[in-house]
Amino acid sequence: MTSDSFDGLGLSEPLRRALRSENYLKPTPIQVQAIPRLIEGSDLLGIAQTGTGKTAAFALPILQRLATQRLQRSPRRPHALILAPTRELAGQIGERFRAYGRGLDLRSAVIFGGVGQGQQVRALTQGVDILIATPGRLLDLYAQRHVSFDAVSILVLDEADRMLDMGFIRDVRKIVAACRKERQTLLFSATMPPDIAKLAQEILRNPVRIDVSPAIVSGERIDQSVYFVQAQAKRDLLTALLADPGMDRVLVFTRTKHGADRVCKFLRQADLSAEALHGNKAQNARVRSLEAFRSGRARILVATDIAARGIDVPLISHVINYELPNEPESYVHRIGRTARAGAGGSAISFCDPSERPFLLAIEGLTKRPVAVADHRFAQGGPVPGRHPDRSAATPSGKRPRRFGGRRNKPVFGSKGAPARSRAAI
Repeated sequence: MTSDSFDGLGLSEPLRRALRSENYLKPTPIQVQAIPRLIEGSDLLGIAQTGTGKTAAFALPILQRLATQRLQRSPRRPHALILAPTRELAGQIGERFRAYGRGLDLRSAVIFGGVGQGQQVRALTQGVDILIATPGRLLDLYAQRHVSFDAVSILVLDEADRMLDMGFIRDVRKIVAACRKERQTLLFSATMPPDIAKLAQEILRNPVRIDVSPAIVSGERIDQSVYFVQAQAKRDLLTALLADPGMDRVLVFTRTKHGADRVCKFLRQADLSAEALHGNKAQNARVRSLEAFRSGRARILVATDIAARGIDVPLISHVINYELPNEPESYVHRIGRTARAGAGGSAISFCDPSERPFLLAIEGLTKRPVAVADHRFAQGGPVPGRHPDRSAATPSGKRPRRFGGRRNKPVFGSKGAPARSRAAI
């Protein structure tokens, strides 16, 4: 099924008008496939990454169904419940519901931890139709009897694999068990590990399955490159790369919260506008950091994987893996923050000797080599700490075939000089 507009998807005029006001004119593949079936009331299993348009794919049908049913709003008893793994993602989903539902008489609220619960309790007491929440805070309020799930007729689990990674699955199961049995259930996940597949089988009834995961795990529109650099030289390499004015909105990833703070600190000492985003920051500080990056006041956002999960900031020109992730799937999620909405983007990775196994695992998952960045550098000198085995072509035009003691097994392909990245001149 294909469509060039939202007009043929069965959406009401108030929703189509809200989409036009958002300049949202052409549906994505998951929206084309999901919206008509969800309006009909089907359960859904969606395999989709952030950036595919999945929030609108479930938000629009939920708004349509609730507006049509005209259910009575009552205190502490939402009719639709959306669970999200992080505060940032919950906030963004809440923003989308408010934007799309501006012409409808429906009320929504967002519930998450890290802030006082007073305002959230008041919103629940006044009554909401749609509740977006992170599992931990929601269970706390449920235990205090500030919210009930017996009226939930639509349940959405968004980014279920990340909720599994963050240890929320037990909380999710408790919430699902407390919801009414007669309901529409939607589960979205970028990957399908065994625990999530089991959960989907347990809670979904004859679901429509929509898989919009790319055939090649990482997008072809993303210019990917790697620098081999000693760990102690990464700071100099990062600041030198950021001297390129073409890097106008950059997301830098570290593996740890303390690492994110350290990178942000030295970038600021280099007079670069940077913000850090991780789980140890207070909620108001996280909101300020994200808003500074989204508005352009901060050119660089340094984040951990979990903190950045679900963040959809447009026009990110570059993703830099200051530290490679130890899970190759995280690499795919990281670089997917650029090249949104059909645009191109660049993903640059720093690899020190201890991280080489991570790089090999990434290439094994993506089924494609990561191009080695040109050894010539923007500042006119060699890249610090570069590993000679993979820095340049041999006179025959082929890269050395020996790596880690193994012979006759090319790691990055068998022909041609290393590709130049946009970061190299």
